[in-house]
Amino acid sequence: MSQPRRRTRPAWSAFIALGVAALLGGGLLTPGTAAARDGLGGVGGSANLAHTSGIQGQNTKAIASAALKADAERRAQKATQRGVRSPGVQQTVKKLEKLRSEAAPRPRAKAQAAPPGQAKALVLYDNAGPFGHLGELYAMGMANLGGRFGTVTSKPVQEYTSGMIETFDTTVYIGSTYYNASLPDAVPQDFYLDVLLSDRPVIWMGQNIWNMAHSISLQEFEFKYGWDPTNSYYDNGAGIGRVSKVEYKGQTLTRRIPDGQDPGILRPLIKQGPGYPDPTVVATAVDTDGGVEKRFPWALRSGNLTYIGELPFTFVSEADRVVAIHDLLFDALAPQTAEQHRALIRIEDINPLSDTTRLRAIADYLKSQNIAYGINVIPVYSDPKGSENNGIPRTVRLQQRPALVNTIKYMLANGAVLMNHGYTHQYGNVDNPYNGVTGADFEFFRAHVNPANNHVVYDGPVAEDSTAWAQGRVDAGLNEFTRAGLPRAKLWTTPHYAGSATDYRVFSQNYAARLERSLYFAGTLTGQPVDSTRYLGQFFPYPVTDVYGTKVLPENIGSYEPVASNQNPPRLEADLIANAKANLAVRDGFASFYYHPFHTVAPLKTIVEGIQALGYTFVSPESLLS
Repeated sequence: MSQPRRRTRPAWSAFIALGVAALLGGGLLTPGTAAARDGLGGVGGSANLAHTSGIQGQNTKAIASAALKADAERRAQKATQRGVRSPGVQQTVKKLEKLRSEAAPRPRAKAQAAPPGQAKALVLYDNAGPFGHLGELYAMGMANLGGRFGTVTSKPVQEYTSGMIETFDTTVYIGSTYYNASLPDAVPQDFYLDVLLSDRPVIWMGQNIWNMAHSISLQEFEFKYGWDPTNSYYDNGAGIGRVSKVEYKGQTLTRRIPDGQDPGILRPLIKQGPGYPDPTVVATAVDTDGGVEKRFPWALRSGNLTYIGELPFTFVSEADRVVAIHDLLFDALAPQTAEQHRALIRIEDINPLSDTTRLRAIADYLKSQNIAYGINVIPVYSDPKGSENNGIPRTVRLQQRPALVNTIKYMLANGAVLMNHGYTHQYGNVDNPYNGVTGADFEFFRAHVNPANNHVVYDGPVAEDSTAWAQGRVDAGLNEFTRAGLPRAKLWTTPHYAGSATDYRVFSQNYAARLERSLYFAGTLTGQPVDSTRYLGQFFPYPVTDVYGTKVLPENIGSYEPVASNQNPPRLEADLIANAKANLAVRDGFASFYYHPFHTVAPLKTIVEGIQALGYTFVSPESLLS
């Protein structure tokens, strides 16, 4: 019997998507290119999509333009104030003493490292202005990462009250709204003062650090932190430059932002001379504009304050500067964490038409290397329109393929852990976005291909989406495993990494964890109705408990995909190994990838050996559930 044509997807970059028409990548091969697979091993791709854009194109341009305009206005206002005498030191001291007396009494216990897994983090975010809705999305991204270390409380920054900082191990402020003359500062003065007076770690990302200096007095800020944010700008006078990489802990991380969509990175003005502390440059931005490399601090630490000059949650990829954020959280929330580097493998899209010979070859190789791994199984193959069966509808269940079931049992007996990858990994009898065939199409989300550029676009949850509907799909899939004589799957991977907030909550009620990248929708933190047109997509470098309350295991370096698809370039063995190398910057991080069984063993062997040579140790996904 000939095998159906194969569609595949490269790895999916984390993104923020705004609007139904967001420029979200596809991954699956188009029908024409799929034929190049020679019918090897089953249908379906991984559960992974590549997104070449972060925020929707026109929105990122508007956001960048608005931020740079505000920055230029701040610079111009500063220029008009030159020659105007600033408050003297004595007056500044009196002002601060008054603020301190108004804030007292305020308990300030000595900051101590929390026990492992018990850290408490406070994430503060902006929600004002025309792009205020972005704040919640950024905050979800940070809250998810904080779920690696303990519990996270997220609030709009204006809800901060005096002394709150002292009740958390670390506070993160995400400055996504540029407050200026036309948009009054929403950050409470109590927050500025508490940051100054506390010794508890504070991570400040993005905008408004200059407003803190104005609030508490520039002299006090410079005296404690050693730099002047009021004379620090995104535009150095000759433009924002082209920062294409960030250097952190010996790794060179990428930064790829399309022209016209980069709001820049704040270039801190370091104070020189006696009496000023010497800030530590934690990470370095490399401006390659004009062909000459120019370096300046990307992340700066002094006292209790770590400042990061941008919000690195857009246009990210597996080796992107966001990796530095992944590691910097250890300094604030788990500084005693020992250095270790683990790896995960997931064999993807096993379904009733998968090739048992190729699966056995992969299983035997991994067994010979004593490597445990996950196997993502789709229990029912569906081709309702006969798209890959000469127009004749076709359904095949696991129990109808005893040889495949025996192969799965063989894999389970030799290091594999069973994972559920949807019920049919397709939706009804419609193109979603391709041809309705298992593995090619989405199951829990609607999508289409934009014919103008061949990009896959997300359209939102399926029409009948509900708790009952999603639970029905889960129950049907689990029943198929039982009928085939297989154990209950312990882990879940959402088909094409796309489901609704309702779906994710259903999955969390049925499985110990998800191993995937996920979507996080506006309204999740605020308790408002979920807005399925605004969401954050995110991958993780370590296990986290996300804002849905679910443990999520990492998949963060992508998959082997030698053929380009939609807007995604090929991804070869060297690319995965390079991504793993970049993630060595994360002190307790993972290199987690997936592999399609229609490929031969040779590329898998190259990837495994390359990752091991970097110092990673492969572990079972099941070992991360406790």
